[in-house]
Amino acid sequence: MAWLQLTFDARRELAERLSADLEEAGALSVTLGDAGDEPQLEPGPGETPLWSEIRLTALFGDDAESCALIARLMPELGAVLSAPPRLERLEDQVWERVWLESFRPTRFGQRLWVCPQGQAPELEAQDPAPVIVTLDPGLAFGTGHHPTTALCLEWLDGAALDGATVIDYGCGSGILAIAALKLGAARAIAVDHDPQALEATRENARVNGVAERLDIRAPETLAPIEAEVVLANILAGPLVELSPRLIGLTRPGGALVLSGILNEQVESVRAAYAESLELEPLRSREDWARLSGRRHA
Repeated sequence: MAWLQLTFDARRELAERLSADLEEAGALSVTLGDAGDEPQLEPGPGETPLWSEIRLTALFGDDAESCALIARLMPELGAVLSAPPRLERLEDQVWERVWLESFRPTRFGQRLWVCPQGQAPELEAQDPAPVIVTLDPGLAFGTGHHPTTALCLEWLDGAALDGATVIDYGCGSGILAIAALKLGAARAIAVDHDPQALEATRENARVNGVAERLDIRAPETLAPIEAEVVLANILAGPLVELSPRLIGLTRPGGALVLSGILNEQVESVRAAYAESLELEPLRSREDWARLSGRRHA
């Protein structure tokens, strides 16, 4: 069986409206994603977590009725879009296998590995015993391959976590909280506004055998607590806005790790935390940076 895929870029408000129109018209699925290289903003309570410029992809069956529908939609879409929509025919595939081709076991630091379910790392004789985080392919947004997540995973691999309580603020797939638990943390709290992220975290925690030590919460349900380690892999704007809360969640002497910061945004984020943290040297990967430090006693 084959499919017809219709793709176009639009500003967020227009993409949201067209998404609803396409679903009503008979699209089998409609997905929204980043139209360029813009990171996704951490949404506030009740907000939709979307980029400002959206790539909308609609999937239709390859049949006479769908072809007629698309033929009618193309000029209508062309009239409201800055560039014509793109149409292509997709042959049926085992989509999970296609995805797995780009997701392989990956090491972060010395011993921490992130692996798709059913795969194991290929170790050299001199490698230390691996600590493996397994992700379900169906839920693996946040696999560690983005530089912001990789920077946090590398920090965790080198941290002393035995017995610690760790907060993963903006948890996505839960990868950081799960990695912390597998590296020795006693308890982790995963926090996110997005219900899909919380569900993905819950399932990934189950797969990794750490669900009993992981507390999964929306931000508004997080009780006051001071943790030994707080990780916030979000973006510069929210990091600045949330600085009082993130500092307050970190116990005196505890570690606070901030990621999702573009290199040119480092100074604005640093300024929001400098009075409260003894900052460690900046770490960068590609265009992204990580700030970390210890909260003053």
